Amino acid sequence: MFLEALGSALLGLALAWAAVHRLPDRLPARGVVLTTGSLGAVFGALVTHGALGPGHALATLTGALAIAAVLLSLLLRPASRRLRRSAAV
Repeated sequence: MFLEALGSALLGLALAWAAVHRLPDRLPARGVVLTTGSLGAVFGALVTHGALGPGHALATLTGALAIAAVLLSLLLRPASRRLRRSAAV
């Protein structure tokens, strides 16, 4: 279980790091994103391990990555777009 938690924390950290570098203008501060990714993955590993039981390490890591991705998606802000005004206004 310890290796699953450590592996899921590293996967969540890697996913958060990729999100920070891919979408820096749509996410909050880097520390918040990295913390959310790693803690979300550990939480996802605990939930998945509790649902499946021992002996499903790959499925546990997959569940951890999915929960981390969902939590990171909640941090996204909409892309800023300029509103175009018509010529009649």
